[in-house]
Amino acid sequence: MSDIVTKNDYPELAENLRMELRRGALVLAVLSRLQQEAYGYFLKQDLADAGLDINEGTLYPLLRRLESQGFLDSEWRVIDEARPRRYYRISDLGQKALKDLGDEWQSISKAINDIL
Repeated sequence: MSDIVTKNDYPELAENLRMELRRGALVLAVLSRLQQEAYGYFLKQDLADAGLDINEGTLYPLLRRLESQGFLDSEWRVIDEARPRRYYRISDLGQKALKDLGDEWQSISKAINDIL
C-alpha cells in the first residue's frame, strides 16, 4: 500500500482538516454563547445566526461532554406547558476555561494571521 496522496484523496483529507480546525473553535463558541442561559436548539440557531452552523449530531454530544467535564451546568424546565427543555449555562470552571481559551485563541489567531 502506498502512502502517496493523490488528487482524488484531497477532498476527504481537506474535509478532515477542516473538521479538526472547527472542533476546537466550537468549544470556544459554545462556552462564550452560554454566558447567557439557553437550550440546545436556541443555541444552535444563535450560532448559525453568527455564521457558525453546527448540526445537532455535533452540538448535543458537545454540550453533554462539556457538562460532564464541569464546564457547563444544566437543568430541565417546562415553560408555558411546552415539552421539557434542557437549559445550559456556563459554570464557574467554564468561565475560567473561556478566559484561558479566549486568550489562547487571540494569541494563536494573531500569529496565524501574521503568518498567512
